[in-house]
Amino acid sequence: MVRENELIRAFPKAWKERKELILTNFLNTMSKSNWETVLEQLENGEARAAEPKGDGWEANVDVKEAILDSFGAGENTEYSGIYDGFVDKHNLPPRRFKVADNVRLVPGGSSVRRGAYIAPGVIIMPPAYVNVGAYVDEGSMIDSHALVGSCAQVGKNVHLSAGVQLGGVLEPVGLSPVVIEDDCFIGAGAVIVEGILVKKGAVIAPGVTLSKSIPVYDCVNEKILEKGAAIPERAVVIPGTRPMSSEWAAGQGLSMACPMIVKYRDAQSDASLELEDALR
Repeated sequence: MVRENELIRAFPKAWKERKELILTNFLNTMSKSNWETVLEQLENGEARAAEPKGDGWEANVDVKEAILDSFGAGENTEYSGIYDGFVDKHNLPPRRFKVADNVRLVPGGSSVRRGAYIAPGVIIMPPAYVNVGAYVDEGSMIDSHALVGSCAQVGKNVHLSAGVQLGGVLEPVGLSPVVIEDDCFIGAGAVIVEGILVKKGAVIAPGVTLSKSIPVYDCVNEKILEKGAAIPERAVVIPGTRPMSSEWAAGQGLSMACPMIVKYRDAQSDASLELEDALR
């Protein structure tokens, strides 16, 4: 085996360049702010703003604090090139993709902000927006006019239909963001905010609004879910109404909007969603 000192004597220039490269890489790593490292890890899928815990999800406080730090460190700048005329934080530019990323970002006004993870096999139809800290897993589709808010977590093979809004939850840092687990179908115009969890295989019909202030009525099991409770696995949720509680409002025939679970997915409801594969 050739000894290190023999290599130094034989290739002094190469050894010097190697030492300089090692030193440069070390200094670059040491000089990076924590938020820079975290944003890179978020884009690579190495870090997430929320993680599964028990039967639910828990916010990753360190990651969310780093994202907030990146906003504080950023300065407004004028972008150029294809983003000419836009002004945003200099350290949170839109992401760029290559064929090797295996992400279909269809032209027409969509944007994925720095610090968002887009897995291979994801399709993004224009215009759509994915904010910092978001996570979109393999095989999911983000349709036109859809928003994946800051730190929102989207699982595998999820369809976010046109106009879907997933709210962003950066503060308070301890609050878990909106989470859509694997194999969910979110219908057009649905709004899911305030850290609501939609569990595996659920179907949210067009026009449904889910938030912590709106109770969900499970008509199958004949119970009212606690406010902010997770939408159960394979639940089919549609928009419904409930009567107003006040005597005057009841006398006027007024009612309030509320989500209702009317069934749980079976072979028939699965078949109705098979068109998804044809779109790919």
